Amino acid sequence: MLLPIAGKPLILHTLDRAGEAASISRVIVATDDERIFEAVRDAGAEAVMTSPEHRSGSDRIAEVAETLPEGSIIVNVQGDEPVISPAVIDAAVRAILDSPEADISTTCERIFEIDDLFDPNIVKVVTDINGNALYFSRSPIPFPREAAQAFNGDAKKALKHQPELLSQYKKHTGLYVYRREFLLRFTQMPQTPLEQTEMLEQLRALENGAKIKVIETTSRSIGVDTESDLELVRAILEAEEQAHELVD
Repeated sequence: MLLPIAGKPLILHTLDRAGEAASISRVIVATDDERIFEAVRDAGAEAVMTSPEHRSGSDRIAEVAETLPEGSIIVNVQGDEPVISPAVIDAAVRAILDSPEADISTTCERIFEIDDLFDPNIVKVVTDINGNALYFSRSPIPFPREAAQAFNGDAKKALKHQPELLSQYKKHTGLYVYRREFLLRFTQMPQTPLEQTEMLEQLRALENGAKIKVIETTSRSIGVDTESDLELVRAILEAEEQAHELVD
């Protein structure tokens, strides 16, 4: 969160992107790390110290949400996404505002690489015809049965021979928009069997009957999890900084 990119800590780039979204009226960094808290406050932005006992980002966000007005819409942006598009945030907010039955809205992206489809660290999502989540999984879903039969059930080989089938697969990204009251209920729910099996907390919401609206975006997300991720976003942000200087 504090690694320098284009002259300032990574977390401040994420904060700036969130603040550029037209639908956002207030940006708060929720953290249990005093160094992050101080860096945000020193930059003149708002930060809240939260309990170090939280098991997930949703729990941390809920602690802050308790202090916000009833009926608030809460957007949970991962702190390690310094190139997140403000337009994506706005689209996710619009999705929940336009869907009164939705408790949560979230985003997904097309999967373009076969290896990504079979990577358990990349979460896949399938939806119903109305764009509501049916299931999230670390496995490739749906399974391409007809194509795989020609390769003794080997879906990966089938997709290599029919790469056009990849168009139906979606990667779930880490942006969530909650109705405040649902978020507070959700974080009080006990873990559920599917959540524990896949280690995906959004399955707890589905197992408790929540409606999750999923919208596809064309702007690809980059979470900084590795050194190569850091170098990629550093190159993107430094290029943007140079472009701004040229314009000025």
